[in-house]
Amino acid sequence: MKITDRVKPISYLKAHAPEIIRGLSEGADPVVITLHGEAKAVLQDVAQYEETQETLALLKVLALTNQQVEQGKVRPVSEAFQRIRERIKNEA
Repeated sequence: MKITDRVKPISYLKAHAPEIIRGLSEGADPVVITLHGEAKAVLQDVAQYEETQETLALLKVLALTNQQVEQGKVRPVSEAFQRIRERIKNEA
């Protein structure tokens, strides 16, 4: 995808909104909307947006995990599972 092919002025959006929305729902790439020549917004399909948000959440978890490993906040897997088993036993 060339992003330059998907950059449109807001006037184009106003004139072609149904067509743009239909294209997005059919899998078209996101559209960058400009106002006075500056990129101001990105339009994308809701499913694609949700997928992006899920990916970002997973990346945040991965980054946090890497940070905890670097800080030495780790424990052997046997110890971790033992703590989980004890919690389950206490809650039952």
